[in-house]
Amino acid sequence: MNTEQALAAVADALHGIAPEADIDEIDSSGALQEELDLDSMDFLNLVVAIDQRTGVEIPERDYPRVASLDGLVAYLVAATG
Repeated sequence: MNTEQALAAVADALHGIAPEADIDEIDSSGALQEELDLDSMDFLNLVVAIDQRTGVEIPERDYPRVASLDGLVAYLVAATG
């Protein structure tokens, strides 16, 4: 998976959790929960949706690495590359 594909997977997953979210409008290095006003359950749903769409399981210990859009995309690229 390349960066563009990872970004598309994240955008698709986010659309199911926060339909009003526009990833082009957020600070990609900022915390997703703050940028998109996601609570902890929304974030967990995002992690599950990413797993379902990509097959990449993100263990809880890695949540700090995927807290931002940049981090999440980089994590997916590394995990599938």
